[in-house]
Amino acid sequence: MKVDLFDFDLPEDRIALYPVNPRDSARMLVVGPDGVLSDRVVTDLAEILRPNDVLVVNDTRVIPAELWGARHRGEHVAHVSFNLHKRVNGNMWLAFARPAKRLRPGDRVHFGETSEVCMLDELSATVKAVEDGQVTLAFDFSDAVLDEAIKARGAMPLPPYIGLKRDIEERDKADYQTVYAKHDGAVAAPTAGLHFTPELLERLEASGVAIERVTLHVGAGTFLPMKADDTDDHKMHAEWGEVSAETVARIVAARASGGRVIAVGTTSLRLLESAARANGELQPFTGETDIFITPGFRFRVVDVLMTNFHLPRSTLFMLVSAFSGLETMRKAYKHAIDNQYRFYSYGDSSLLFRAG
Repeated sequence: MKVDLFDFDLPEDRIALYPVNPRDSARMLVVGPDGVLSDRVVTDLAEILRPNDVLVVNDTRVIPAELWGARHRGEHVAHVSFNLHKRVNGNMWLAFARPAKRLRPGDRVHFGETSEVCMLDELSATVKAVEDGQVTLAFDFSDAVLDEAIKARGAMPLPPYIGLKRDIEERDKADYQTVYAKHDGAVAAPTAGLHFTPELLERLEASGVAIERVTLHVGAGTFLPMKADDTDDHKMHAEWGEVSAETVARIVAARASGGRVIAVGTTSLRLLESAARANGELQPFTGETDIFITPGFRFRVVDVLMTNFHLPRSTLFMLVSAFSGLETMRKAYKHAIDNQYRFYSYGDSSLLFRAG
């Protein structure tokens, strides 16, 4: 399909730079299976969802993957920023570098100042490869020691649509993390989950809604613009995920008794649908997925999708168009823009029912 089909005009002032407070007071546009639109708020989930429904959340935890380093080449020093996006092994990461043209294999990069007090301040890496703005970094530390060093030096990796308009702030450490985050590994937040509070989760469980957790470590590839003119020519970045056998059993049992599966975020949806690709039935899953969902995709697991509002020409707008129908989503997004909904990571929410 032509990427131009997924274009629309989005005023710059619709991109939210900060989240609302409290989290669950955000607006939520409900898009019914017949395309009927309803303006609600996130707390209304407790009224909309039914007993025996299953709410599937992504419990990945965002690491402070934005790093600033100094490249040393003899006496020459250049400053470069990095966004870690995929771990290769215990000490090696793939990263997007800006500007990558300042780097070449063999370069040494130092992050932060050397300290006699804490060895973690001495974080350094060697550039192993440079290709199309992406670099491979081999750090001097590995495994848990490297993780702690990155946490000590890094900042939350806000999307460029936010980071180019304001500085990263201390509050982002909490704002850009879900309340149920558990497993370190994401370099971008599963942003639909940012709307939940402990109180809302308790209300949902008290009403008979089951809450199941899966893990998909979101990569920075989610921020990359589409460069292809046709969806057939686009390749998604692979991300690691896991759906446990216990979670599968509970979801299957709930569906068998009439419950609906509500995916919180496109990451949860992509992981669940990846776990059902082999034979059409939900199965335990551990590994990488690069599933790319566009109109015509056959959904096998998810009945309802809770997700934020996405950018024009993005793979995420393609996904929601596949889920609820392209024309329906065009109308929904026009309604959202006309009615001052807030877009993207810190923006408002939508609740989409699968078309048909």
